[in-house]
Amino acid sequence: MKIAYTMAPGRGDTDLLLFDLSRRLLEKGIRATGVVQINAERDDAGPCDMDVQVLPEGPVIRISQSLGREARGCRLDPAALERAVGLVEARLASGADCLIVNKFGKHEAEGRGFRTAIAEALSADMPVLVGLNALNAEAFHQFSGGPATELPANVEDLVHWMFSVTAATSTAA
Repeated sequence: MKIAYTMAPGRGDTDLLLFDLSRRLLEKGIRATGVVQINAERDDAGPCDMDVQVLPEGPVIRISQSLGREARGCRLDPAALERAVGLVEARLASGADCLIVNKFGKHEAEGRGFRTAIAEALSADMPVLVGLNALNAEAFHQFSGGPATELPANVEDLVHWMFSVTAATSTAA
């Protein structure tokens, strides 16, 4: 099973890292599908807007809801997330070299979100890379069965891993 994860220490750092990785893979001819998150600061100084770009080239979908400046609850728009999931699953079915998921988050930990897409990619022997945070690490390791590779939070290591596993996949075919 070719599944790896990375955890960057700063808020939003994993998002930037996976976005950079997706651009580099596209430049090198690796057909990545999945999503990368793009956060946009708001003019009203409220919490950032969260968008995901469906790989390789869109669309961009807003996955956050504006709940007001003082809101403290989860801002994720589940319907928007599921729309992104559906687009990714369709792209998986039409062919890709790898799957990148911006975050194995609360929805995935609870059995929803990109969980099925990840399982489908793995069953097709497709490399999968996910962003992870400490809150959902235990659920991710249970889901992956333990064999996931932890990768340092730098783009060079991610590119190297992705090239090594996509090359192994193409030579095995």
